[in-house]
Amino acid sequence: MSDRLPPLTALRAFESAARNMSFQNAADELAVTPAALSYQIKNLEGHLGQPLFRRLNRAVELTKAGRTLLPGISEGFEEFSLAWRSAQRLGDDKTLTITAGPSFTAKWLAPRMFGFATKNPDIELRFAATLKLLDFARDEVDLAIRFGVGGDEGFYSEPLLRGWVTPMMVPSLAERLTSPEDLAHISLIHDDSLSFLRNPTDWAAWAHEAGARFDTRHGMRFSQADHAVDAALEGAGVVLGRLSITERYLRNGRLVTPFDLALASPAHYRLVYPAGNEQHPAIKRFHDWIFAESAKTAELSAGRDIRILA
Repeated sequence: MSDRLPPLTALRAFESAARNMSFQNAADELAVTPAALSYQIKNLEGHLGQPLFRRLNRAVELTKAGRTLLPGISEGFEEFSLAWRSAQRLGDDKTLTITAGPSFTAKWLAPRMFGFATKNPDIELRFAATLKLLDFARDEVDLAIRFGVGGDEGFYSEPLLRGWVTPMMVPSLAERLTSPEDLAHISLIHDDSLSFLRNPTDWAAWAHEAGARFDTRHGMRFSQADHAVDAALEGAGVVLGRLSITERYLRNGRLVTPFDLALASPAHYRLVYPAGNEQHPAIKRFHDWIFAESAKTAELSAGRDIRILA
């Protein structure tokens, strides 16, 4: 039995037949005749010195050798495919696929993208709004905007925006407030999307920092930050709004912030992409644009009493 690897075409025929559990379906998938596919598999079995399939009347099943070989072969072809697609994307400087959380995409990123598209009409933008940590190669993503405390080892990662939270509400509700204790008489809106933090920037933490005593447990709870903000926009109560989600509403006056006290955590937004892609033309243009936009957002931090909960 030779240690020399068999032909790639024979391995591909085996992988397809084992995945489909059908020589006919595998032949259709590979656009060859069943006889040609059967010849490739017989050639592979001869190279190995033992059968990989049991040929039944109208079906096939894997032998022990076939079951042993299949996982590694399948993984190998998947890695070939990923490497090939990654190499192809290096030559594509006209398409950018960006992933970010749903709330950040809806409230901060998407409203700004018309400006980027206007200045860069030659770049086609694609978005994947998800909290799932996508794989750059497997999911064909070029850039990620991630929120948290890090964990980007092996990638280019740069802090993009450090946000904060503070009570936000419609102006008519703010007129009823003279001190933090008055929040006891307004329905609280809870954004539970930050509850994963070691020291959550929640209502209990804000009341403690403000030296105010009121029940912070009542009110509506939302798992998505943008849903909590939408409730506040309708006048349903007061939300501990996140800067990154509420910026445009603060600028246009739909939401107001009666108190200077704001809470922040070590978690922050980062721009992340595979190391070595820093000079990719489309990525570089997006990098420069988004950091200019984040600097505009940071202007709203001026004059605030921002306390970081370590």
